[in-house]
Amino acid sequence: MPHSPERRTPERHTPTERVAVTFARVLRGAGLRVPLGSVLAFVDALGHVGIDQRDAVYWAGRATLVRRPEDIELYDRSFAVFWLAAAGAAGHEAVAEPLHITLAIDDDYDSEGDCDGDTVVNDDPTLVLRFSAAEVLRHKDFAAYSSDELRLAQELMSQLRFIGPPRRSYRYTASRRGRRPDLPATVRASLRAGGEPIRREWRDPGERLRRLVVLLDISGSMEPYARAMLRFVHAAVSGRQKVEAFAIGTRLTRMTKELHSRDPDTALAAASQRVHDWSGGTRLGDCLKVFNDQWGVRGMARGAIVVVLSDGWDRGNPEVLAEQMQRLQRISYQTIWVNPLKVTPGYAPLARGMAAALPYVDAFVEGHSLAAMQELARVIASAPERRQSLAHAPSVIGAAR
Repeated sequence: MPHSPERRTPERHTPTERVAVTFARVLRGAGLRVPLGSVLAFVDALGHVGIDQRDAVYWAGRATLVRRPEDIELYDRSFAVFWLAAAGAAGHEAVAEPLHITLAIDDDYDSEGDCDGDTVVNDDPTLVLRFSAAEVLRHKDFAAYSSDELRLAQELMSQLRFIGPPRRSYRYTASRRGRRPDLPATVRASLRAGGEPIRREWRDPGERLRRLVVLLDISGSMEPYARAMLRFVHAAVSGRQKVEAFAIGTRLTRMTKELHSRDPDTALAAASQRVHDWSGGTRLGDCLKVFNDQWGVRGMARGAIVVVLSDGWDRGNPEVLAEQMQRLQRISYQTIWVNPLKVTPGYAPLARGMAAALPYVDAFVEGHSLAAMQELARVIASAPERRQSLAHAPSVIGAAR
């Protein structure tokens, strides 16, 4: 049954995280573009320098949150107001000139002096800041999202980078200390030195992006989450070059071409027209067999990071699903299963499909919120290379051997 968002246990944040998020909100309200990755870098920096010393916090924020030189002045004024408000102005240096601050909420703010709703700096001087509700969405369950929140989530997802460890390329590139001599480059260098091969040039294998394959379950049980996860798939496809996207329902549908458009509305509309079995049944094993036979084993999944977005409910034979997951894991670099129900307190993979697939999954992560998608991006980026021995499924693999 679908997960109810009210059952999720709220997460507690450390004082360092609260300081970082609050200051990021102030900067965003002041008109600075502060991506989610910069906020995370700011949290890490504060973890090293602490939040007690003004100068340490200032330079940690300036190094991680300011991206353009022209934003430094606005950052300085925002930080001065923020620090005085946080510390009560006791024992800290005051601002050079009085700075009045006016706070407003996105939904209620309407000012003639602020057409864009970001910042107003008058001659007083007065700094008008708007607080965004974007941070609230990070831990909100996808099933409770409104249409407007889904569009905002699309913008936040586009800031994430789903890039795994690179793979070695067959093409060689120049290197200072390589293993293969670069004779043409060595000859060209010798001609500049009067024909003497004074400096030898070398080459090494280059690196290429590792392919990311995303399989999205669009069955009826996934309906509360599929619309948000489809936006995640679009963000992954449009954000990098080597991504393949498939929809899994009663049939397997490839939708990579439809999701390549940079315009989210155009891409999602094209994907909806391409997929004809939305909110229907689920045959995970049969669909994975089609994928392995037509695309995966032939090369698409070889050395790739495969992400399955599904709650694990399957009407098909669980033995077929287990067999196909085993085939997929053997050829992929890493297999990740994203389940939006995993966050439910007391959750156990009791569904037949989930129980059959789990022994052949390298990472089992949540998928109910933006914070979970952020964790997924981290898992993809830090994917360790799987050992050749698949000891976590000895019974089936031993029989296969």
